Amino acid sequence: MSTTSKEVKQEQEATRTSPKEQVQQRRIEEQQQQQQQAINKALDETKNNIRRATDESRKDIPHYTQVVNDYQEQTIKAGREIVDNYVETQRQIIDSVQSAWVPLVENTYGVFWNYWVSPRSITELYTRAVSSFADNTIAATRLANNTLFVGMEAFKTSIQTARDNTSEISRIVVNSSKTFEQVSRDTAPTITRTTSFP
Repeated sequence: MSTTSKEVKQEQEATRTSPKEQVQQRRIEEQQQQQQQAINKALDETKNNIRRATDESRKDIPHYTQVVNDYQEQTIKAGREIVDNYVETQRQIIDSVQSAWVPLVENTYGVFWNYWVSPRSITELYTRAVSSFADNTIAATRLANNTLFVGMEAFKTSIQTARDNTSEISRIVVNSSKTFEQVSRDTAPTITRTTSFP
């Protein structure tokens, strides 16, 4: 596509501006630069504040890790102590009952009762129930700890996903603004030429 000298001349005339327009254009450019500098400064400050906040949060990680570890240790220790106390109490009760009453009851009522109703067999059943209770308490403590870890892992995964999604959204927004900027630059001369008055 060739341009004629007349078209070149018209374009040069359209691009010529008066000194007043040139001063006004410089002011606009200076304002734009000042605005851009202010925006960049605000964004840099925001970035620095976020960096500072994350560094402070990072310093707290050992504390939070210790809190979680202490919680788990306390839970396990408390579960163990509860079970130990319960089992020991039951042992003392069973020993007490067995030593005093079992021989007497078996001798007295042995003729009338079957073995399955004897105090000794009832004590054995009771002992198994106590053992089962202790095992269940420890299993419940293990389940509670596993649930805590699953929740922590899910939270960790959601944070990672949020970070990845935010990065992708940022990339999309930046690309869109660059496209908008390029379209604006491409159309601005056309708009200026069509709206300028002779």
